[in-house]
Amino acid sequence: MPLPGGAVAYHADLAAAVSEAEAAGAPRWVVADGARDYPPLLEAGARLDRMRDLRLAERILSRVEAHEPPAYVVASDPDAGTLFEREPEPVDGPAELVRLQAAWLDQRRRTANAAIPGLGALLAAESAGALVAAEMGRTGVPFDREVHDRLLRDLLGPRPSKGLRPRKLQALADRVAEAFGHQLNPDSTKQVLAAFHAAGVEVKTTHAWELHAVDHPAVEALKVYREHARVWGAFGWNWADAWVFDAPEPVGGRVVSRFRPVYIVGGADTGRWGTDGGGALQLPHSVREAIRADPGWKLVAADAAQLEPRLLAAISGDRAMVAATAADDLYTELAPSLGGERSKAKIALISAMYGGTAGDARQLVQLMRDRFPAAFEKVESAARTGEKGGLVRTWLGRTVPAPSERWWRALSSEDGTRSSASRGRFTRNFIVQGTAAEWALVLLALLRHELYERDLGELVFFLHDEVMVHCPQEHAAAVSAAIERAAEEATRTLFGTLPVRIPLRPKVVDSYSEAK
Repeated sequence: MPLPGGAVAYHADLAAAVSEAEAAGAPRWVVADGARDYPPLLEAGARLDRMRDLRLAERILSRVEAHEPPAYVVASDPDAGTLFEREPEPVDGPAELVRLQAAWLDQRRRTANAAIPGLGALLAAESAGALVAAEMGRTGVPFDREVHDRLLRDLLGPRPSKGLRPRKLQALADRVAEAFGHQLNPDSTKQVLAAFHAAGVEVKTTHAWELHAVDHPAVEALKVYREHARVWGAFGWNWADAWVFDAPEPVGGRVVSRFRPVYIVGGADTGRWGTDGGGALQLPHSVREAIRADPGWKLVAADAAQLEPRLLAAISGDRAMVAATAADDLYTELAPSLGGERSKAKIALISAMYGGTAGDARQLVQLMRDRFPAAFEKVESAARTGEKGGLVRTWLGRTVPAPSERWWRALSSEDGTRSSASRGRFTRNFIVQGTAAEWALVLLALLRHELYERDLGELVFFLHDEVMVHCPQEHAAAVSAAIERAAEEATRTLFGTLPVRIPLRPKVVDSYSEAK
């Protein structure tokens, strides 16, 4: 079923044809690039239930095979098709349509040849993520411009004229200059470092973690200035002008707006998402109150409790650690075995997953090795493999990028030990963080399906281990239950009967700031 793709607008007849095909049998549509091809279809009023995104799938497959992807996904031709039904019979039509079908069949063959049990599920989940990302970008996050303006005024002062700092931010800049005894630009790392050095303070960076131990009157004002300047620059008035859009009709007598970021599915090597505008994954707490439900609606926000350590228990099969996941607070449950305090248990687990050795970490990691040997060996083995330039994989089969030629050259140089250790730290966490991304993708796919089938609400936000649904107030309880079911089913989908528990805790709120 060839349909125009790329930048070509889908007109009503084509959207109707897609919708008719969906109603007739829910085919799996195959697209060259979902981020490019699905949004115009959405704008025309058609929704896809299932999709295979060749670009996303190729990136995963090429890393499984440890080489760069071939450049067969080409720019769209106005006369070419990018969508077709799932049946693999040869098609007659535009050259690109034939080419895309050949690419899809090639990917099916390579997926089977890879003999990785979860790989097909990973490709399906990644493509489902592309559907969710496009739909969330079109729906947008409910946003209150008036609240946003009030928050900025309270933090920074009135909106300044172009080229000037907000009043309160300028006052902080003046405090920094006064503490050093001369004028300087607190946004300039070079000037700030020079000022510290002139005052006899030898620091190498202006990062908060290094300045924390510095005794100088400029430190506190500089810290607050940097925090507030980031809000102004990244999430201030100009940001709202660029990324927040007013709905054409008021709701409950109030003009409602939507924050519409652009998501990048699998933007990180681990499979975590990124953004290509809007900064949705870095929203500071100082502006989260502006994310507010429409009148008569609610936000149902949920985040997974201690997702990564619970997944380490699952992928390692460590019996004692799997049993501990039955508790609501994994760190408290493991505390008697890992230092006696919740904080020490947390340090032990995080250090094991990220390769931390500072402070008490080394001793606590040794406890981890003794008490939970299978879990410890899982990440330790991944680190050893990475240090040697080997490839490791997540639970479903996402593969770490192969080392570059530059890395191999560095391995035989003076920096060899450092390069080896750095890659080992990355591969150590890759298998855990990547599996967490897979669990989240499956969760999103399941939740998306139930919300649509039951007309409960709209997925509007996703952040690694958090989801947010915007729904009519009367559906909030049903949405909460749907989120919990999706979490449970995602866990069972990945791990079968293994009794690992990954609780997702929904909270019904009016604004994002109330979710934590």
